[in-house]
Amino acid sequence: MTVDLKALAGLGAQARIAELIAEIDAILEAFPELGRAAVRPGHQNIQAEVEPAVRRRKRSTMSPAARKAVSERMKRYWAERRKAKKGR
Repeated sequence: MTVDLKALAGLGAQARIAELIAEIDAILEAFPELGRAAVRPGHQNIQAEVEPAVRRRKRSTMSPAARKAVSERMKRYWAERRKAKKGR
């Protein structure tokens, strides 16, 4: 008696896919605003359909001179804070 494991695995996979499709249909019936296109096989990014993309803010880089100026300004700031704390 020869058992074709690959064929049996294929049948199990088909049954599981049918279960998943039924579950997806039930979820979409409960939440129609999700849309059917977002959950069909072959769709790359489900979240892109549900949530709009968040734009990242492009930050400008500081020149070495600007970095040095900030460093000096913050050193003075913290020195004044320490001085004020001692005077309490």
